[in-house]
Amino acid sequence: MTYKQTITIGLYTLLTIGTINAQKKSYLDKTKPIEERINLLMKQMTLEEKVGQMNQYNGFWEVTGPAPKGGNAELKYKHLRDGWVGSMLTVRGVKEVRAVQKIAVEETRLGIPLIIGFDVIHGYKTLSPIPLAEAASWDMEAIKKSAQIAADEASSVGINWTFGPNVDISNDARWGRVMEGAGEDPYLGSKIATARITGFQGDSRADLAKVNTIAACAKHFAAYGFAESGRDYNTVDISNSKLYNTVLPPFKATIDAGVRTFMNSFNILNGIPATGNSFLQRDILKGKWKFDGFVVSDWASVREMIAHGFAKDGAEATQKAVNAGSDMDMESHLYVEELVNLVKTGKVSEALVDDAVRRILRVKFELGLFDDPYRYCDEKREKATIGSKANNEGVLDMAKKSIVLLKNEKGLLPLKKSGQKIALIGALANDKNSPLGSWRIASDDNTAVSVLEGMQQYKDNQLTYEKGSDLTVGKTTFLDELVFNTTDTSGFEAAKKTASIADVVVMVLGEHGFQSGEARSRTNLDLPGNQQELLEAIYKVNPNIVLVLNNGRPLSIPWAATHIPTIVEAWQLGTQTGNAVAQVLYGDYNPSGKLPMSFPRNVGQCPIYYNNYNTGRPTDVDKNVFWSHFSDVEKTPQFPFGFGLSYTTFEYKNLKINKAAFAKGEPVEVYVDVTNSGNYDGKEVAQLYIQDVAASLARPVKELKGFELINLKKGETKTVTFVLTDKELGFFDNDGNYLVEAGTFKIMVGGSSDKGLEGHFELQ
Repeated sequence: MTYKQTITIGLYTLLTIGTINAQKKSYLDKTKPIEERINLLMKQMTLEEKVGQMNQYNGFWEVTGPAPKGGNAELKYKHLRDGWVGSMLTVRGVKEVRAVQKIAVEETRLGIPLIIGFDVIHGYKTLSPIPLAEAASWDMEAIKKSAQIAADEASSVGINWTFGPNVDISNDARWGRVMEGAGEDPYLGSKIATARITGFQGDSRADLAKVNTIAACAKHFAAYGFAESGRDYNTVDISNSKLYNTVLPPFKATIDAGVRTFMNSFNILNGIPATGNSFLQRDILKGKWKFDGFVVSDWASVREMIAHGFAKDGAEATQKAVNAGSDMDMESHLYVEELVNLVKTGKVSEALVDDAVRRILRVKFELGLFDDPYRYCDEKREKATIGSKANNEGVLDMAKKSIVLLKNEKGLLPLKKSGQKIALIGALANDKNSPLGSWRIASDDNTAVSVLEGMQQYKDNQLTYEKGSDLTVGKTTFLDELVFNTTDTSGFEAAKKTASIADVVVMVLGEHGFQSGEARSRTNLDLPGNQQELLEAIYKVNPNIVLVLNNGRPLSIPWAATHIPTIVEAWQLGTQTGNAVAQVLYGDYNPSGKLPMSFPRNVGQCPIYYNNYNTGRPTDVDKNVFWSHFSDVEKTPQFPFGFGLSYTTFEYKNLKINKAAFAKGEPVEVYVDVTNSGNYDGKEVAQLYIQDVAASLARPVKELKGFELINLKKGETKTVTFVLTDKELGFFDNDGNYLVEAGTFKIMVGGSSDKGLEGHFELQ
């Protein structure tokens, strides 16, 4: 070979390499549309690299430390460096995220960035109330703001994807995960779902590229909240009517709000695990709803299809999950182990793999990760954001709005700010950990403001604290079962002595924060441990009791509902719990919350919910035993959905409908005057319910179809207007078709689901 030939070949080689490198980098061109950039990248990906994008691993080593050696961790590390990992979860903190992102971007062949996921359920480190408590606010702007605070903190530590919100509707308080959702009603749940999605992601898809937003994930798709007997992970067997009219509407609301990811659920539906359910994922979600984001499995739910008896082994589980539309495998390790071979043997079409990868890459591009993989890795921002004054003020505001006043007799509340002897009793009153609630894995233990600390800010009263008894014994962590103190009453006497000389007794009782949440199902909904015994003992020496409930689900408290004059539902309110409770107790904030779930009289009523269906024998018209009821307790709840008192009172008058009959498609206008008839300024949630009296499918006795949160000065009257359209007046049939039928509609407007002003109109 001549010198000239050598030079020519060398130049050709350099030009060829340059062309290849230019092609490789072409998908990084910000001026190109996202879909074009996806196409350019996909052309360069091997099948193995495509499957890698569908694989999600949990954080398996301290990334800023040495590389793992030996075992499964070393294999995962190799996969990461080979580009066979598309996402990681529970990696958090700027240094850790930057280190793992650097491996993906700078050490793999194509440099595809990771999407970093985390369970940001009700805040990152500065915690808002648990989601069920937030739902009690009925305040969509406050809920949106709460999600914004969570997104701001999470994004500041490198996280760009949350596994939330949980939009499961559930009417069974035995299920521990009711604390993660919005309660029992699909209309309220849909509004809250929208607020949370826009809080996490912003108001438009373009906002997703902002550094202080994160991708949201609607979960769990679908029907997880209807697990039989409220036992977590259990079978779900519901009608199509329940599916279309109750379960699916909040999920559809998240689509309309622009949610970018979905998570499937652990349960079966019609005998098929949700992870392998093509009806849910391909027919409804990606077909009818045209969802163009991606679906992630819940933790190991692909592999769990074997335990369900739906797949014989990992290969079949993988095949069924991918074919059904589950795009990313969370911690089953099956896609990365089985999918390449399944494609090569023709059991899974590569076109389905391509579709899944496009969806995943699309979200990564939308987050701006290809433009700057380290955009969420700013240590200065992390330090300035976490636990900021503004964030603490925001969660305090949310906490106050979440509190529900259930009962207030004898004028015990609000407390006087001076001249009172107050006994504060209960282990939870001095607990700085339990009020943080469940699902707060990034928060530091014992960082909540306790009720004792909150009340101590009001210094002009004589406040004395006694524990009374311990609530739990042993460890109280996210992974532990709780053991309750049921025998030790040694602290009762000191508590009784303090209570006996007090003007008012404030007792903080309820559940520990880790007694609700995932895998925390209960068959009793009473006060755990010996708290009921303590409550009755204190009542005997001083009945002037304000019972403050800390809990993550509706409780059954029939004795307290009868005997205790004042009851405050304070849930688990997060970081600012004690300050929020104290400000409500002392009247610096007038409670305005309304229950998002019905409270049963006893657990035997469960599931209990307001929007039930009539039976053929709903009342005792014949004055005999043969009608739908319980023989030992009323069939109504102790406290109904939508119920909540205030330190003031509200009167509803002058219900009007703009006319008596309407054509389909014509808006129905409903007016009502609401007057603050008490002695305090306050807020009221005016609620509108309808009943479709006779339809082609039986409809519930009432359904929430409108609400308005209004501020009223003492003595002020406002006219509230509701507008009902086809969207509110129709329902889904058993095939998922939306129907609006002619007939008579009853309406009810009031301050809760159990009573109000009534009217009716005809739809022609």
